[in-house]
Amino acid sequence: DTSDEVAAWVKNDHLGFEVLYIYRGVVRKYRPDFLVRLKSGDMLVLETKGQDTEQDRVKRRYLDEWVQAVNAHGGFGRWAAAVARNPGEIRGILAQMRR
Repeated sequence: DTSDEVAAWVKNDHLGFEVLYIYRGVVRKYRPDFLVRLKSGDMLVLETKGQDTEQDRVKRRYLDEWVQAVNAHGGFGRWAAAVARNPGEIRGILAQMRR
């Protein structure tokens, strides 16, 4: 809320933002925790995660693919994805997003 980098953010709850992924042969839906619009105009998909499982790593691989595809398209702005293992990491993630 207090970062100079952030224009707006929203909890990804009932927004319909999902990334399909396949885990152990089953198609599933990944709903990242937050969507953040930065003052630069870039968008950040932010996941908060204390523990990291094999399934979490698979989800992030598919999210990374999605980010690459949407950025290659070019018509939806610039997107990035990041994971914060604890709340103290979020400021550093936002600082890295500066152009």
